[in-house]
Amino acid sequence: MIRISGIIEESIVDGPGLRFVVFTQGCVHNCKGCHNPETHSVEGGKLIGASEIVKAYKNSGAAGITISGGEPFLQGEALAFLGEEIHKLGGNVITYTGYTHMDLIKLQMNTPSVKKLLQETDLLVDGPFILDERTVDRPFIGSANQKIISLSKKGDSLLHLIRA
Repeated sequence: MIRISGIIEESIVDGPGLRFVVFTQGCVHNCKGCHNPETHSVEGGKLIGASEIVKAYKNSGAAGITISGGEPFLQGEALAFLGEEIHKLGGNVITYTGYTHMDLIKLQMNTPSVKKLLQETDLLVDGPFILDERTVDRPFIGSANQKIISLSKKGDSLLHLIRA
């Protein structure tokens, strides 16, 4: 089961192309100015099975799924399974996180679920939102410190679409 805040079945603002977006519930970062503060409580939202999300994804026509937050890596095991199912369908996976990529590399050494979600992520948007560095000049990020990092060949293709 995945604790979510909500789902948007058709988005063009959460990654290149038509995206199916899952907003996870629960976040430890509490970034000042966060645009999803309702996702911070780990007890909020609702529980939903990955199979239910996959079914809705199949019916959406989206090219891939974007996992946003809250903080997805708090539910790495279940979201890695979701990512694996999306990959089986030929889709791609973008994961937004308040952690930096380097933080996640360190965390994965002691937290297997972090490693699993990283392995199922094609494109990672990393770093906390910093209000003083807010930007609208770069697509798909909120503050200048954040990076978009390819973690696979599908990620390379997505990154190419962003930079084209």
